Amino acid sequence: MLDITRKTVAGIATLAAALGCVIVTGPSAAADGEWCNHSVCIRTYDSGTYLGRVEVSVTNTNQPNRISARVWTTNGWSANTKVEDVDKFRTYRDQAYPQRHFPAGTRLCAEGFRGGASVGLPCVTITD
Repeated sequence: MLDITRKTVAGIATLAAALGCVIVTGPSAAADGEWCNHSVCIRTYDSGTYLGRVEVSVTNTNQPNRISARVWTTNGWSANTKVEDVDKFRTYRDQAYPQRHFPAGTRLCAEGFRGGASVGLPCVTITD
């Protein structure tokens, strides 16, 4: 199980700076987790390069809306989630099931739509 704390990351960054190294970080799906952008979150439940299930959630506003999402990877896999009419202040959730391994470095993205307008686009890099 991957267990990296902020203190560990800060220590690695300090060591890299002392050695004159540059470390580029970004969200990765090396372990299950959740990544959000505005009103949209993407959650993975698998580790490494295999993705069996991806959950997308879209937070609604104070009025009823028609909500949907699209999930895709940079190597060509994609899926649309169901379209659902939701009440105000309700979070829409749906899953996509890639059920496959992806090359390390592949980006997984999800775009959520509320009333036909894009309301967030989180992406994460799949790593070993």
